[in-house]
Amino acid sequence: MSGILVVQEARKDGNTRAFQETLAAGRVLAGYTGLEIEAAGVGDSNSNLFAEFIGPPPAAAHAIEHPLLSRYTSDGYVLAFEQLIRKLQPAYAVFPHSYQARDFVPRLATRFSQALISDVTAIESGPAFVRQLFQGKMNAVYRHPGGGPCFVSIQSGAFRPDGTSGGVTTIDHFTPEIDAAQIRTRPGDPFRASAQTVDLGSAQRIVGVGRGIKDAANLPLVQDLASALGAELAASRPICDNGWLPMERQVGSSGQTVAPKLYVAAGISGAIQHLVGIKGSQCIVAINKDRDAPIFEVADYGIAGDLFEVLPALTAAVKKAK
Repeated sequence: MSGILVVQEARKDGNTRAFQETLAAGRVLAGYTGLEIEAAGVGDSNSNLFAEFIGPPPAAAHAIEHPLLSRYTSDGYVLAFEQLIRKLQPAYAVFPHSYQARDFVPRLATRFSQALISDVTAIESGPAFVRQLFQGKMNAVYRHPGGGPCFVSIQSGAFRPDGTSGGVTTIDHFTPEIDAAQIRTRPGDPFRASAQTVDLGSAQRIVGVGRGIKDAANLPLVQDLASALGAELAASRPICDNGWLPMERQVGSSGQTVAPKLYVAAGISGAIQHLVGIKGSQCIVAINKDRDAPIFEVADYGIAGDLFEVLPALTAAVKKAK
């Protein structure tokens, strides 16, 4: 067995951020194993299923095409990817840790007498796969014993795609053998956690607010900074639980996982549940009057001060600089 197969989730808008992150994880894995990367996804090879890649493109890409795959079903996807994996014989099959992957990949793995190593946050020499337990309080390390392909899913924001656009790659067609009688489930609309008006996962700049803001009436101070930075407004769980901001703005283990270029944490102490959600951020700026707040342990820059004084001054400085 050889090679690393990185899977693109079916979308009409080309390479997704989740796929670029999964491909970045595949490159880390390739660095430890010396194996070649290939990509696969369900869709028309003439569409933009595999548009430009961030960083070096895979050696090849496989477009899985079949009329019965035009809408997602777990039965169809298991059958299709089982046939492709048996044909390519990859040593590793790497998926984004999405709702779709969580639905069908465990069943797919059992077809090969394997278990899915899910929600991986890091890859170490060995190779070894790291995933978090108890809402990030512990790390567990997993190694594949061999004897079949290793199935892995990658947590959103855990790996950062770097480099410039690497162009496209060779795309071939793969048509699996699927009979309509094998599709036992009825296709439905793609699952969404909620009808969100904001996708924090794709935001490049985010200003997050915590209980240090004290009252909903003080939120305009944070919104002013977000507006000056051209950033999205986010919050820790207590803010959303109080109804001060909608739940779709919550960041953390029970909210959205984000990976912006800039994350400003205003009045957020740094509970582990929140840190799990922001660990993919490139730069974290923390504002907190408690010098011993856990948020300062992960921040790239820290401002130990009263946010009611710091926020207006910071907003004024940003506007002046612009």
